Amino acid sequence: MRFADIPGLDSIKEKLIRSVRENKIAHAQLFAGKPGALNLPMALAFNTYIHCLDKKENDACGQCHACSKNLKYIHPDVTFVFPLANLTGDKDEDRFRADILKSWRQFLLEKPFGDADAWAAFYGAEDKQPLISREESREIVKALSLKPFESRFKVMLIWQPEYMHPAAANGILKILEEPPPQTIFLLVTNAFDQLMATILSRTQMVQVPLLPDETLAAYLRDNHAISGSKNDKIVQQVEGNLHAALQWTDEEGEDDSSTFFFDWMMACFNANYGEVVSMADTFHEADRQRQRHVVAHALGMMREALLHRAGAAAISRVKGHEQQRIQRLSARLHAFQLDVITRLLNEALFHLERNGSAKMIFTDLSIRLGRVIRSAGEA
Repeated sequence: MRFADIPGLDSIKEKLIRSVRENKIAHAQLFAGKPGALNLPMALAFNTYIHCLDKKENDACGQCHACSKNLKYIHPDVTFVFPLANLTGDKDEDRFRADILKSWRQFLLEKPFGDADAWAAFYGAEDKQPLISREESREIVKALSLKPFESRFKVMLIWQPEYMHPAAANGILKILEEPPPQTIFLLVTNAFDQLMATILSRTQMVQVPLLPDETLAAYLRDNHAISGSKNDKIVQQVEGNLHAALQWTDEEGEDDSSTFFFDWMMACFNANYGEVVSMADTFHEADRQRQRHVVAHALGMMREALLHRAGAAAISRVKGHEQQRIQRLSARLHAFQLDVITRLLNEALFHLERNGSAKMIFTDLSIRLGRVIRSAGEA
């Protein structure tokens, strides 16, 4: 991964490049961003630039010996740590580690903007709770006990440290505070608020935002020939999430999230429990990424309704027929009801991310939403 492979975010790239050129690289950096942010690609590109033997003004050269290895994720001075589900199968630990590392490298090559769900699906661990085990912290210490082989620095990239077992997190605190010479830690998180305060205090934060609509639209147009109304629709749906946008470009037909959302709200309002159960079955059959998207889309629609309710429709992201339906929804709901609905949707998203039963979560959420929509009372 090089900086040129990442759309936009120029100010962050410039800051990282300047830290290398001025020899002011913080020994432990935390690349933080919301789910869908390009903080993993940014950390990977930064790693490539650190090791590059022929650095250009704005990027790694992409052709030197170090770049050649980093672009295949096989540089001997780079160690990857990432969450894994507790899989059964091969009892040979060394062979399993070699196989899973091979899968990780292939994942980065095939899905450079992938997220945690995409990684779980890639190595066959959907619906299983990932973890960075306490044993992994021992591997970290072991890997860092060795001096760099080819580069000036050793880089330890830890993806999703929020999934660290408490013992693993405690195990790396000392080494984060007093790392071996010529060692750089790059931690990449989508939930920095879940990290231990002692880890946060030992790292320099690099905030990576979601992509602006215009940057995402340009990337889809220039790299995937997606333009016009389809481009507008995808950009509106994914709210800056490039991985999600690429998923929609791969799907045939139009995304039906908007139709599903309004049908769902109508079923909740009318207490049409037969329809709710049918929709819960559809929701349950979808993959985890799709389930999260449905709830995230509902959160986006509630935000749009609140904007219309507050008289700020000028900054709304919805258009056409969907805008008219949002206007009708905002006229029906008061601000405090929208606040309660937002809280309920966030709770549902929390339970989905922890592998709760999708059907139960959706059904319970629908019943509670119906109560809020039909009355001024709180759920």
